[in-house]
Amino acid sequence: MPDERVNYDTIAPAYHHRYAVNSLRGVATELHSLVQKCKAEAILEVGCGTGRWLAELRADARLVCGLDLSPGMLRQAREHLPEAPLVCGRANQLPFAEAAFDLVFCVNAIHHFDQPQVFIAEARRLLRLGGALAVICMDPHTGRDRWYLYDYFEGTREADLRRFPSGGMVLDWMTAAGFHSVEWQAAERVQNRLMGRDVLDSHFLQKHGTSQLALLTDAAYTAGLSKIKAALAEAEAVGTTLVFPVDIWLTMLTGWAPGE
Repeated sequence: MPDERVNYDTIAPAYHHRYAVNSLRGVATELHSLVQKCKAEAILEVGCGTGRWLAELRADARLVCGLDLSPGMLRQAREHLPEAPLVCGRANQLPFAEAAFDLVFCVNAIHHFDQPQVFIAEARRLLRLGGALAVICMDPHTGRDRWYLYDYFEGTREADLRRFPSGGMVLDWMTAAGFHSVEWQAAERVQNRLMGRDVLDSHFLQKHGTSQLALLTDAAYTAGLSKIKAALAEAEAVGTTLVFPVDIWLTMLTGWAPGE
């Protein structure tokens, strides 16, 4: 897996379908609560993708603004948010004025940023007094997640350990950037048990259903899928139903800019 950058322009047209499968209401609840807590009037999402989270929050604030590196994803976002400012750019070079926002956040995106530590510092620059930065993502470094993709697709767990910063690392970056306090909490626990051949119809098992699979070569993806089909056939031959577990925690680290 030499290239660990997903081409989101290619998968953008189908990306938003994941929220029909799992809307991540826990994440939505935490974001609404955070907007209220910091009395946010201006919000920036970095790595906004198709605009799912900005659309969720647009009634909560005077301004919702999004940034993403993928023009294809931004085209999808404009369908959901025709009036919102949406900018194509990099997370480590945020093209906004100092103290422009009350809340900056990213959801399942920081592992795609070229320089996530620089993003944390940039977010601090953009925040007004008492503003907040929220980073929501998986943390495979805890070892508590159970996901069948890791069992059948070689190298996916190892790639995630390289791509995703640990919660402790993000906390250190926030502290170094000048956030005066950092809070950790579980934003959502994604749980599912796919029974037998139902797994083959799962959106998240398709080649572009997750970044973990999108990064695989076609040969590596086909090999993993063949392992699943072989395991299914073996289980069926002895009259048992194979279970494919999903148990993934999404954590939220919130850093607060000093107030007055």
